[in-house]
Amino acid sequence: MAVFRLKALHLLLLVAGLLTPTLPSAAFAATAAPQAPQLMLAKAYRPGIPLADYWVSEKYDGIRGYWDGEKLLTRNGERIAAPAWFTAGWPKVPLDGELWAGHGQFARAMSTVRQQSPDAAAWRAMRFMVFDLPAQGGRFSERIPALNGVVSRIDQPWVQAVAQSKVASHAALQALLTTTVKHGGEGLMLHRGASLYSGQRSDDLLKAKPHEDDEARVVAHIPGQGKYTGMVGALLVEMPAVDGKPGRRFKLGSGLSDELRQNPPPVGSTVSYRFRGLNDSGIPRFASFMRVRDAAV
Repeated sequence: MAVFRLKALHLLLLVAGLLTPTLPSAAFAATAAPQAPQLMLAKAYRPGIPLADYWVSEKYDGIRGYWDGEKLLTRNGERIAAPAWFTAGWPKVPLDGELWAGHGQFARAMSTVRQQSPDAAAWRAMRFMVFDLPAQGGRFSERIPALNGVVSRIDQPWVQAVAQSKVASHAALQALLTTTVKHGGEGLMLHRGASLYSGQRSDDLLKAKPHEDDEARVVAHIPGQGKYTGMVGALLVEMPAVDGKPGRRFKLGSGLSDELRQNPPPVGSTVSYRFRGLNDSGIPRFASFMRVRDAAV
């Protein structure tokens, strides 16, 4: 009876607004988790693709940025603490692009974007290279002039529309790739002109680079042996899920420096790696660690 009376009193206080309801920690975590934007993701370019169907642009080595019309987000949905002046006057429509600090400055861009309190001087060196309008509608070829118009109206030197062009053949694409890399670029992006904006990985968006590379999420640290005793021998990483199926996992040890073996990328972070094709089970061949891509962005 006493328990019943206590529950009744608790209910009356809730109704009267004199007691704040508490949520289980799991429920709170679910409501607090950021919502990742649905972004177009690229597959690797391969010879034989009908290049006449695609627009080609430089691949900028920066941090994916998504302006949702009100705030700047990472591809994981985390809010980026950009200075107010950086996004002042931006439109109430989504913009998809790359936060870029210049050729060879990926680490600088990463450091700037990850700051919880924006460093105004560091942000002065950043540019937002816009390559699509996710909510515009229409085919990519039709979104290009719309994008150029939006960026022109923003009229800020640090917001730039990514230049798009056409190539006639695989040989011409390779020549452009060589020139782009020679001048410090990371590679090229190919965007199908007839494609609608769709938040998935498909042949509508392709990347061409002088070597194959990809990203994977760190799921565990594998202890080292021999000379690596007391350090990390390899990272257990997981490839992105495909068609609703869990991503494949593999060990990534080649390319790790002694410093990284002592202070490895945290579980949950994303790393980049190079490889030479896939084996029959879909695991990258001769995978070699390149760098930590992100920890929270």
